[in-house]
Amino acid sequence: MLIYGLISFAIAAIGGLILATHVLRGRFAPWALSLLHAAFGALGLLLMIALLVQGAAPQAVLIGFLLLLVAALGGFFLASFHLRRRLPPNAVVLVHAGVAVVGFLTLLTQVL
Repeated sequence: MLIYGLISFAIAAIGGLILATHVLRGRFAPWALSLLHAAFGALGLLLMIALLVQGAAPQAVLIGFLLLLVAALGGFFLASFHLRRRLPPNAVVLVHAGVAVVGFLTLLTQVL
């Protein structure tokens, strides 16, 4: 299940990279891509919840999950800017991405 979660997060990360380049260049990101990014991130979180509920996951999986959960909350904050037709601050985009990358890498250490 961890592998499937990582694949889901990796797909979300590719979309996130495209979204971030739009915003950092001062343009609105495509809404459809934002929704796909969120969907793959949510799928990854659900897979991590299923893994954690089984009770056999190492502590690093819990830490990675919590980091990605914080990143997801940041994603909701970023989406709120889009809904208000305002570009989010670049710092918020970079923090969202940074927390997500650290969470992803934390989970990846359990596979490698």
